[in-house]
Amino acid sequence: MTTNGGSEPVIHRTPVFCTIVPPHILDHLAAHEDQALADSALRTLQHDSAQRTRRRVTAVRTATAVAGPAPATAQPRRTIYDAGHRTDLPGTEVRAEGTEPGRDATVNRAYAGLGATFDLYLKAYERDSIDGNGLPLNASVHYDVNYDNAFWNGDQMVFGDGDGEIFVDFTTSVDVIGHELTHGVTQYTANLEYYGQSGALNESVSDVFGSLIKQYSLGQTADQADWLIGEGLLAPGVHGVALRSMKAPGTAYDDTRLGKDPQPATMQHYVKTSRDNGGVHINSGIPNHAFYLLATALGGNAWERAGQIWYDVLTGGELRSQATFVDFAKLTVAAAKARYQAGEESEAALKVWAQVGVQAS
Repeated sequence: MTTNGGSEPVIHRTPVFCTIVPPHILDHLAAHEDQALADSALRTLQHDSAQRTRRRVTAVRTATAVAGPAPATAQPRRTIYDAGHRTDLPGTEVRAEGTEPGRDATVNRAYAGLGATFDLYLKAYERDSIDGNGLPLNASVHYDVNYDNAFWNGDQMVFGDGDGEIFVDFTTSVDVIGHELTHGVTQYTANLEYYGQSGALNESVSDVFGSLIKQYSLGQTADQADWLIGEGLLAPGVHGVALRSMKAPGTAYDDTRLGKDPQPATMQHYVKTSRDNGGVHINSGIPNHAFYLLATALGGNAWERAGQIWYDVLTGGELRSQATFVDFAKLTVAAAKARYQAGEESEAALKVWAQVGVQAS
């Protein structure tokens, strides 16, 4: 920790390149006999691999003052750009904060999704934007040709239009937008290393708050929510409902082109692999399921008690960047006790982690 020339401390953060569609899905598509489908997936894989390498080699460490409570006047500062099916970012500005919707539905969905994310963090957790200090929210749409992904690159959101056969426009799911922007929140807080269990926690935290953003925007309680990540993203004809299911990991899709959802729900089926940064998009199913169990056990609005516990852990300063599932679980129990004393919240947290095979006591 250093200072910014005054008395306020500055924390240095290293951004990572994070995508909503995991490599194991694109790997499966790249091997498909349909050449056009395989080419789109391979192009996306090659792009994403290059971006990850560039991020590791040239990562500029992000600096931000420690966030305080959001001011009562906090408002989002959104700008949407059209990349024009190119890869030069950000592209041409097409909508700024406060302007009316235009004729491009993709632009309007991106604008609304950034707003929904800002609203959840501000109104539920008193956080002023992604960094807690009013960071402008920028996004580029219509990125590349048939690009099958969306990502946070450490500075802004980027959305592909999909290939139309497997994936549709990546602005269609507000939880996808919330997921990717939450990688930014993690970047500015716990800065979880993107490998192994800490990387799976990084992905899980984004799934958790992505789902909460969707639930908050729809006014859904925990028992009303679908607990799906990327619902509506799969094109007609694909045998599946979403990219991931927090309620039932491993059941989101089973398709000859996509393969079968490999996510485990418990440690009994934890996947050891060197692919995908140690299976960050696969083993995230375990903490995802723990959150789902806690939210439904406590009932009501999931962004309130369950979400508050997760947010307290993410922003509390005790979550180390190389945290394991056990580390995270213990901190959730401690956070529940700190905020709610000897109530049902801490007992429920202990119970749900035990259900997924993680020792939190």
